Amino acid sequence: MLNPLATHAGARRLITAAGTAPSVHNTQPWRFVVRHREYLELHADPDRRLKVADPRGRSLHISCGAALLNLRLALRVSGHRPVTWSVPPAGGGSPTLLAAVRPASAASASAAEHDLYAAIKTRRTNRQPFTGEPVPRAVMDELSMAARMEGADLVLLGAPASAVLLEEVVAAEEALMGDHDYRTELARWTSGQSHSDGIPPYVQGPRPIGDLAPVRDFARVTGERARFEAHPRLAVVTTPGDGPADWLRAGQALQRVLLVATLHGLSASFLNQPLDLRDMRRHADPRHPGGHPQMIIRLGYGPAVPRAPRRPALELLRTA
Repeated sequence: MLNPLATHAGARRLITAAGTAPSVHNTQPWRFVVRHREYLELHADPDRRLKVADPRGRSLHISCGAALLNLRLALRVSGHRPVTWSVPPAGGGSPTLLAAVRPASAASASAAEHDLYAAIKTRRTNRQPFTGEPVPRAVMDELSMAARMEGADLVLLGAPASAVLLEEVVAAEEALMGDHDYRTELARWTSGQSHSDGIPPYVQGPRPIGDLAPVRDFARVTGERARFEAHPRLAVVTTPGDGPADWLRAGQALQRVLLVATLHGLSASFLNQPLDLRDMRRHADPRHPGGHPQMIIRLGYGPAVPRAPRRPALELLRTA
């Protein structure tokens, strides 16, 4: 089967799928380079790193990991097996290089892989209130399996643990919003000035009623207010280690979890304020029994929401 990197149209299809991944504040901090039409490099875009909220680059790596999972799926449905390296086959010392992927011959993709690929287009981050309807245990088990397929874990929290974590989220939110540099950086990505990135008002969701609301404070300009579910269902993506390779793995696990959730009609948003605050203060992460926490996910059944803006594929792609 024709290598998709052999044509501009084939490479653009791969990059379009990769660029649809979720990212911290929809910064889309990635770039792609096609080398010799043989393999594709994934690079971090340092100009899009949150220098205040993400001094270690953890959130940037997780974002790029989600894009890498989408890229792998796009290669599978093109009839290829994605062979992934942490460095490109021909070597190289670029400090922005995160991974390289080469298409290899393989059997046709399975129906399940085609379904996951199709979910890339319909997955959304949903900051609206959820119904509160419980998620079936079988579905949660499937989400946990999705994380394990990528070398991570999904720790599912019961109601008491979710309530405790939500209090930590609110406390961290207050601390973050008290930091002038953090607010300034956040405003850059939530003002709605750009039509290709960031979190514009139309995807920020309503302002919450109540104190322990399971949504991030984007200093919303909208006057809409709503009451959110009383008992949010939270889950935490964890990894065995807490370095760049683990963060990239966490991003791939996160995206696989989100795509499986989408296929089951589940909505998701993120409550990473405690992790952001930890990173900003450069605190060491004490390893929890379930591993190092990398992402805090709110899961439930929510209404349809619009997609956040995306950068055009041609802006992300370079050939060398």
